Amino acid sequence: MRSIITGIFVCSLSMTMTGQNNLSQSPWHIQALQIDANRYFGVTVANGMIGLVSSSEPMRVNDVVLNGVYDYYQRGRVSNILKTFNHINMNLDVDGRRMGRGDISNYAQTLDMQKAALTTTFDVGDKISVTHTLMALRHLPFTALSIVEIKAKKDVTITPMSVIETPNHLVDPRNTYSEIDRPHVLIPLLTSSAKSPSGKIAVAASTSFLFDEPHGTEPRIIHEDWDYNMHLAKFTKKLKAGETYRFALAGSTVSSVHYNDPVNEAERLTIFAKLEGVDRLLKRHEQAWAKLWESDIIVDGDLQAQRDIRFALYHLYSFAREGTAYSLSPMGLSGLGYNGHVFWDTELWMYPPLLILQPEIARSLLEYRFERLEMAKRNAFSHGYAGAMFPWESSADGSEDTPVWALTGPFQHHITGCVGWAFWNYYLVTKDKNWLQTRGYPVLKEVADFWASRVERNGPGRYDINNVIGANEWQENIDNNAFTNGMALTVLGYATQAALEMGLTPDPDWKHVADNIPILEFPDGATKENATYDGVMIKQADANLLAYPLKVITDEQRVRKDLAYYEPRMSPEGPAMGFSVLATLYARLGDAEKSFQLFNKSYQPNKVPPFGVLAETAGGTNPYFATGAGGMLQAVINGLGGLDITDAGIVQLKTRLPKAWKGLTIKGVGVEKGAYLVR
Repeated sequence: MRSIITGIFVCSLSMTMTGQNNLSQSPWHIQALQIDANRYFGVTVANGMIGLVSSSEPMRVNDVVLNGVYDYYQRGRVSNILKTFNHINMNLDVDGRRMGRGDISNYAQTLDMQKAALTTTFDVGDKISVTHTLMALRHLPFTALSIVEIKAKKDVTITPMSVIETPNHLVDPRNTYSEIDRPHVLIPLLTSSAKSPSGKIAVAASTSFLFDEPHGTEPRIIHEDWDYNMHLAKFTKKLKAGETYRFALAGSTVSSVHYNDPVNEAERLTIFAKLEGVDRLLKRHEQAWAKLWESDIIVDGDLQAQRDIRFALYHLYSFAREGTAYSLSPMGLSGLGYNGHVFWDTELWMYPPLLILQPEIARSLLEYRFERLEMAKRNAFSHGYAGAMFPWESSADGSEDTPVWALTGPFQHHITGCVGWAFWNYYLVTKDKNWLQTRGYPVLKEVADFWASRVERNGPGRYDINNVIGANEWQENIDNNAFTNGMALTVLGYATQAALEMGLTPDPDWKHVADNIPILEFPDGATKENATYDGVMIKQADANLLAYPLKVITDEQRVRKDLAYYEPRMSPEGPAMGFSVLATLYARLGDAEKSFQLFNKSYQPNKVPPFGVLAETAGGTNPYFATGAGGMLQAVINGLGGLDITDAGIVQLKTRLPKAWKGLTIKGVGVEKGAYLVR
């Protein structure tokens, strides 16, 4: 334990002593040096299962989000992703006085994206300096680790505390403390359990201190049971001036969605982390992240863009993990935004960068949809259609979970096309025929059957798709929406290709329907967003999506005409990803400077203090908007980087770089983990 912790201490101490300037030129670190508690939007450390959202308060987090667990909070009469115990929080008494935000100075936080660790440094008066490093362990999906280092400036007595707090929405909390004594180790366990708001789900959390001292000389731990919603374990240590003391805290949280017995499992996982020790925990965590970062984007000549791109990648990597059947919400694991539901944001925006750089993580997102295929078929049945109709908002079981007041639920049908589109693209990248047989084709068949039943057959070229909401959600209950129609005919073609790939005879009606779905035009040949569209301002790109990521419109002049028409109609109040689509298209047209301008516009105005996490809109306050990160990354990977998914797999189109960039390398691409360069 000592060697690893000492290493962290040296790094952290050097940041404090030299004023963080050592990291000002680092492409791997995001610093928050001027922290205003009134304008603080935390950064998330996550491992695809738990999300820990940082706080402006020392040694605390704002939220702990547990993936895959949904219950009702009485918000919009629909389910919400579960916030669980704030189990990784700590208090610190210094000479008998509780440390608070007003007692500290030189408060700074630094996210190390390479190692997925958030380090907070501060001084408490003239008495101590504190370094606190927090991580959600990548190799242990339900476990977090904090490492605390305290340097005494004068003789002082410290009392650190591990605190488990129960959020108000959890019911019937139970708090216990126990110690397992073995000849070589004492294992203290601070544990809490409770029920979700409806009482249907059990949740639990457990923590344990990890000490550097040999067994028998470690500090004596005292348990304090304050009330139903909070209890703590603490120890006291006297330090001499100049002395540095180090300890760690491991904590696990699970639910009955994950394990039948969450209380015992949370304690078992915490015991496992305790007996692994800090050395082994850090080693495996860092190895897991090093493997993820084998797939990376490297920008030569633009440090700020390099950091921003890695920051976006860091969040997508943090919010998902391979080997699961969990998907991505627009806000990932950063809080309760959009109730933690799964939208088209996953398949069309966040999934494509992951598919290219982390196909195994991408497969987890698809597995989420596959496991809910039967519910999508029931949804189609209840609306009078065949096949599968995926919900606009999906949570635990895959039924429609959109609030009733939002018409997107019953009418934003393009989501079903987006799911099919994502499934076929996975096959194009991986060429995994067994997956196509067991996962891909079963979904594509049901998606194609849905669209064949959804169209209204009004004659040749008039297989209309009426009464929908398109990508531009500001126009409701419209007919023949450009993106909806384009996606429908695209996935009908994909289903046909998939059947042929399997050696099956595709339903001839799929091609017949696809050939007769109209894409409307204005008299000058520009794409008309819908049958009644009259040029009003739009929320986000819609018709432009037919050129990218779809390939319905391939004629360069038509692409340019659509860009010229819709770009000035894009609302500055719209979400970030619209401008990223335009950036991708301009890059593919060879206009690198225009692409770069729109790339910056797609996310720079959305950054909020102190870390620059992304809000959904410019000037917004609802981070972290992982959808926008996905769009921004596509502008780099598929736009300026030129990567394209085709029947032959991933290929690179000819592109050029903006003057601000000297080089662009995209490495760890696809299943072959290849590298692509643009100079």
